[in-house]
Amino acid sequence: MFRTKTGIVDITAYIRELLFEHDCVILPGFGGFIGNYSPAQIDKSRCIFYPPVKQITFNKNLNHNDGLLIGRISRSRNINYGDARSIVEDFVGRVHKKLDKGEVVVFDHIGSFVRQPEGNLVFEPEEGVNYHLDSFGFEPFQYKPIEGYDVRKRILRHIDREPLRRDSMRKTIWRAAVVLPLLALLLAVPLKTDVFKPGIESGNLNPLVTAEFENNRQAIDSELLNEISNTKTTVPETVSETPDSQPDTYQSTPAEANAMPDKPAATVNEMQLQYSVIIGSFQSEENALDQVQILKANGFNPEVIKAPNGFYRVSAIKCRDLETAVFKKDSLLKKYPGTWVSKIR
Repeated sequence: MFRTKTGIVDITAYIRELLFEHDCVILPGFGGFIGNYSPAQIDKSRCIFYPPVKQITFNKNLNHNDGLLIGRISRSRNINYGDARSIVEDFVGRVHKKLDKGEVVVFDHIGSFVRQPEGNLVFEPEEGVNYHLDSFGFEPFQYKPIEGYDVRKRILRHIDREPLRRDSMRKTIWRAAVVLPLLALLLAVPLKTDVFKPGIESGNLNPLVTAEFENNRQAIDSELLNEISNTKTTVPETVSETPDSQPDTYQSTPAEANAMPDKPAATVNEMQLQYSVIIGSFQSEENALDQVQILKANGFNPEVIKAPNGFYRVSAIKCRDLETAVFKKDSLLKKYPGTWVSKIR
């Protein structure tokens, strides 16, 4: 407590308020008070818990005016800044006079100052004061240690137990029974793609066209077995030029000569043509006509046959018997992969 021309002023009260809010409070012309955070601690020898605390230290070199303390005094006392600075200067002057006389100056709830003979200023913080707001109201407390509890007994009890044995062999067999069939299934499943099937043209990968080809090829294969044996003893019948039961055809202009005259055959007027050698089957009529032009350029007399399923089959040659049709088909396979025989109905 110090008396000035404006009355009795307790500067230390303002310093304490600011220490709760700031980590550094400077008393101009004297030094700075610094708050250092310290976490919660435990004194095992005395069985005491201490809460987190902001410990106060002092640095005499921080003596410039940062305006914090004087501004607080000015606002609290509702006086101008100059009068507040005069109060601080008067307070610091009185403190220095007491220290020069060798007296101990005490700042309540902050700490005490004393000047040594060699001129050093020594600060001793007051114990039991905590400026950490988050720990406000926390007090050190003493705990009673638990007696008669030995952790080693708990550990020994586990060690004495016989370890749980697992039938590792049975577990391995069980895993193998699950994993091996899965691996076998993965290895057994081939790549399902028509690109790798023999007899399928790579240029025609439409699944509907491929399915139509497969169905007709299976029908012809079964028919081959039944009719090849009967071909040798069967005498072809002569009928009219074109039966009414034939599928709709787009007749093309006959070529001058057959590209592959392997056998002298009877004219169409003399014998009935019962089998067609199919080069390809297309969903698009335009694609079928393009194939016809290619066959014409190679000396064939092709035609487009519209199948019941809506596809357009391109026939390169018509034959009167199955044996001749198969012979023609085999001779065309190298140049036209996927060639097959269809019976004219």
